[in-house]
Amino acid sequence: MNAPLTIGKLPHGPRNQITDVPGVRVGHCTVDDGDCHTGVTVVLPPSRNPFLEQLTAACQVFNGYGKTLGLVQVEELGTLETPIALTNTLNVGKVHDALVSYMIDLCRADGVRLTSVNPVVCECNDSGLSDIARRPIGEKEVRGAIESAAADFALGAVGAGRGTLCYGMKGGIGSSSRQMEIDGAIYTMGVLAQTNYGASADFRAACLPPDLAECDKGSIILIVATDLPLSARQLKRVLRRTSVGMARLGSYIGHGSGEIAVGFTTAKKEAAGSFCIQRTLREDLMNLPFRAVGECAEEAILQSMLHAEPDVKLDGARVPSLREYLKANKTKK
Repeated sequence: MNAPLTIGKLPHGPRNQITDVPGVRVGHCTVDDGDCHTGVTVVLPPSRNPFLEQLTAACQVFNGYGKTLGLVQVEELGTLETPIALTNTLNVGKVHDALVSYMIDLCRADGVRLTSVNPVVCECNDSGLSDIARRPIGEKEVRGAIESAAADFALGAVGAGRGTLCYGMKGGIGSSSRQMEIDGAIYTMGVLAQTNYGASADFRAACLPPDLAECDKGSIILIVATDLPLSARQLKRVLRRTSVGMARLGSYIGHGSGEIAVGFTTAKKEAAGSFCIQRTLREDLMNLPFRAVGECAEEAILQSMLHAEPDVKLDGARVPSLREYLKANKTKK
């Protein structure tokens, strides 16, 4: 269980993770080999074969300084047909290829000949802590992350967050969830963040020295999952509100930073002849999921930092942890 922080007004889910959305699983593969400190993280939708049970999805690019794959089709069709993978910048192509192989095998097992598939792969640049040019993430690592996927998963400097930095401190993988009650039913909003952005001088959650980072650069990837019935258009509106969490912590979404959100709803659509029937939330009730995703995003970012240990860059510079500064400030008081 991810111990919740006192952020916002809505109740947390039981794990306080994106996997509080029923059926969603997360897996990591972490590589620590010499100067390579990197990895891959996968978010799996509930269905065994997401190509055969495509979910409503959306994406939102706040600043496009990134090397993602798959967003064009998500934007056009509003569907997700593979797991979502996170890794570092120079491994995007290799992870994409691994997901293609994985989906071909899944479909073969189901008697389906796969002729086109749209893997979604997102990235952050972890070259400060890892020899990124070695590109150690391939099919073995991606398959390992998928096979390890579970409802309970590690946070901090693991998987795709192994070598990332956040607000001049150690970043990583963070997650949080919120519950929403509508018409007597409970729905869940969950966010997973891969954090690698922000300047320490702008960080608003603690009193920090201003010289840990020079400017707001890097990247942050936010994966949103919910079981609330939403259209792709509504889901995109929800994704825009992840920026609330970033802004509350001090980010102004800088020129050199890639801020990207991808999300999906597990709510089912029903086929009716030539038509598809989809139940969606009324537009005048959208404030509730807006609040939920903003709270989740803010806390997921903080959780990525709170679970990460201090580290050392390739150039020998020490990377502190958020917990160190919180402890130091508490001691001073």
